[in-house]
Amino acid sequence: MDHKQMCVANVQYKKPSADGAKQSKNLLHYLTYRESRDEAARHAAGKDRWRDHGMGGSVAEIAARCDALKSEHVLAFSLVTNPNPDLIAMVAPEDREAFMWELTEGVIEDFFDRRGLDTGIEFSTVLHHRLTNDLEAPGLHNPHTHTVLPGTVYSEEHSCRVPLFFSRNRKVDHIEMLHRATEGQMVALMDRYVGPEWETRHDQLADIREQQIAITDGDPHGWTIDKDDREWPVWCGLRRTSETTTSLGFYRPYATPTDDDEESVTVQFRPLLSGLTHEEAEQLAQVLGIGMKGDLEQLKQLAGVLGKMTPAERSALLEDLEPDQPAMEIDL
Repeated sequence: MDHKQMCVANVQYKKPSADGAKQSKNLLHYLTYRESRDEAARHAAGKDRWRDHGMGGSVAEIAARCDALKSEHVLAFSLVTNPNPDLIAMVAPEDREAFMWELTEGVIEDFFDRRGLDTGIEFSTVLHHRLTNDLEAPGLHNPHTHTVLPGTVYSEEHSCRVPLFFSRNRKVDHIEMLHRATEGQMVALMDRYVGPEWETRHDQLADIREQQIAITDGDPHGWTIDKDDREWPVWCGLRRTSETTTSLGFYRPYATPTDDDEESVTVQFRPLLSGLTHEEAEQLAQVLGIGMKGDLEQLKQLAGVLGKMTPAERSALLEDLEPDQPAMEIDL
């Protein structure tokens, strides 16, 4: 796989102004008491929520440390470390928190070692357990961390604190350095937590998804009209969610505006039934491709009926249905 897609690592900063201080404190409250914009924290808040490495363990403590260690231009930095959910899915659920703490702390140590700042740096980290809101694969476990760093760092050369900065120029690119440190830590942890075959397993998953989207090279199963009265082809199909589950839904082209006022059209998947076994999904896709009778709304209704069934009820239904029958008879 492309190692640049293994983990997102982004850095932002707040200015040491009244507005910056207010924004920073609001951010700390959010990080402490929320998993995402739509979900409250699932675990203990306050001091039990943060891992303190010198920047404090609560909103008040971290805010005070940010103010005490600010530079002329930076109140504090925030670093987000967010691994690819496909890779996290390979890690045993009971090991994911340990994986995330090791990843975050390892990235920070490696990154500042690469920069030659061997005196270390103060930081505090919080772990969030949100679910993905990706339209093609919603609801996947998406753990990530937010790390607060000060605006200054102690320099042995100057025997005092000096401004911490992130340069990005021809001479030195700290952001690229951060990405390389992140990739190195991800590879090492995946090898240890999953095994050296993790990359092959990921590539196999990607290959299967390519094979599944290839259904759109053939004749569509139906059509749909969007809000602008444009007609688009629809294919009833599958998308492999993980090594153990598959989602059933549909593929269709979606148009999105570009920066130059043009339009980009891409074929995307939308799940209607998730958490299916691979075999069950394949059987249902064959039947629903016929049963939808060319109508996307009919496909959605059929999937809705199936979604209310238990796995045992769906299995019994499949035993009574043949994939090549002219229509799927379900009492809606």
